[in-house]
Amino acid sequence: MNTIGRIFRLTSFGESHGAAVGGVIDGMPAGITVDEEFIQGELDRRRPGQSRLTTARKESDRVQLLSGIFEGKTTGCPIGFLVPNERQISADYDNMRDVFRPSHADFTYQQKYGIRDHRGGGRSSARETVSRVVAGAFAKLVLRQEGISVAAFTSQVGDIRLDGPYTDYDLSLTETNDVRCPDPQTAERIAELIRQVKAEGDTIGGVITCVVKGCPVGLGSPVFGKLHADLGHAMLTINAVKGFEYGDGFAAACHRGSEINDIFEPGFALRTNHSGGALGGISSGADIVMRVAFKPVATLLREQPTVDIHGNATILKARGRHDSCVLPRAVPIVESMAAIVILDHLLLSRAK
Repeated sequence: MNTIGRIFRLTSFGESHGAAVGGVIDGMPAGITVDEEFIQGELDRRRPGQSRLTTARKESDRVQLLSGIFEGKTTGCPIGFLVPNERQISADYDNMRDVFRPSHADFTYQQKYGIRDHRGGGRSSARETVSRVVAGAFAKLVLRQEGISVAAFTSQVGDIRLDGPYTDYDLSLTETNDVRCPDPQTAERIAELIRQVKAEGDTIGGVITCVVKGCPVGLGSPVFGKLHADLGHAMLTINAVKGFEYGDGFAAACHRGSEINDIFEPGFALRTNHSGGALGGISSGADIVMRVAFKPVATLLREQPTVDIHGNATILKARGRHDSCVLPRAVPIVESMAAIVILDHLLLSRAK
């Protein structure tokens, strides 16, 4: 399955070490001014080689818009786009041809399809997320006109986390540091941890928080079309994502209703937002708040025991350019998936 969405849809294609990655966006409303600088800027936030904390792979990630645009505006027709791959070093993966990386999709792909692209993981590579960011940028252009904003940030790496709710922080500071954390002091501690982990040839995971503001009441439906369920599905399709929480998430299990019920104020405002912006799967008008947990990257630049394609024990030490922590580069990906889902639900609500 390479398509997400019902009205606003993205179909992505391409592999990490192929000629290009790209996609087709269908259902994009007509007449939207296409801000190509903004779209490229979103890709620049995701691209490798941004800092010494990320992979050293260098890609310009210049998007080529192929269709669906005339005189700077969307036409309502499918938008085809392409992002060439430029600096693959496939030889870095030669020693992985006949072995399986622990906790990587190498094994399951081989078992399911009987063939796999060992160079960067093929479709299981995070390079595929380029297509998601382009589609997310187009979605943001529409949402911006509707007064809806999507902002994500790194809220935890390892055991270092932000204290307190997102409302305690100035989210405009997220892009002022390499780890994309809105608190400068916590950002520096996280950066130091990533540097330490990288020096050890290891990897580390963390959590990204995403906040959607300005979402109207009424998006989503009560049973199988719940808004937060679709957001959860979208987030869990991102490489390395292992967990999703909406509102108070698992912490809600530790409380009584009298402690965390969101009380209505006159005018239908909510005194608190423990529900995270949805009630019964339908948006409440409050901020939509979600947290996305990423596991450590599976590819370590140190020795790991594993097995080869025949099931025999062996030792693997990966080579090449890999992220020690995906969190900084994953922030725009989380935003993009949220924007795609919110726009799809917005269009669905207007199609009834």
